[in-house]
Amino acid sequence: MKEETIKKSKGNSKPIGLVILVIVIVLLVLWWTDNLGFSGVSANDEYQSVFLTNNQVYFGKLSKVNSQYPVLTDVFYLQIRQTLQPRDQEAPAATNVNLVKLGGEIHGPTDRMVINRDHILFYENLKSDSQVVKAILEFEESNQ
Repeated sequence: MKEETIKKSKGNSKPIGLVILVIVIVLLVLWWTDNLGFSGVSANDEYQSVFLTNNQVYFGKLSKVNSQYPVLTDVFYLQIRQTLQPRDQEAPAATNVNLVKLGGEIHGPTDRMVINRDHILFYENLKSDSQVVKAILEFEESNQ
């Protein structure tokens, strides 16, 4: 009888170990695919534009997109300046669009945004030859 009890308990431990192994493998695959960008974000240092529900657009490197709080690093945004009173009243008002690096504002934010997923309308991967990516690369080269 003791031998039968021992055999039964040994036989039951194999399926539990197998289940634990399968769970660990599934978790590793989920972590790996999220970190390598198989969730729609590129894995290789490409930039994304992130459009928010408050009509703001930010540019940077998006990660943890499957999380409730995705993270945007190397953050830039557009600043639009329009001349309110042009010298020539008949001339159209001049508009300047500048790409601004996050971090120089008066409140001194870090170069990392944690964004509530509910406020993201959509995001796009940017081409390496886009004007925004070129401006970001020029900014990084001039600040090294």
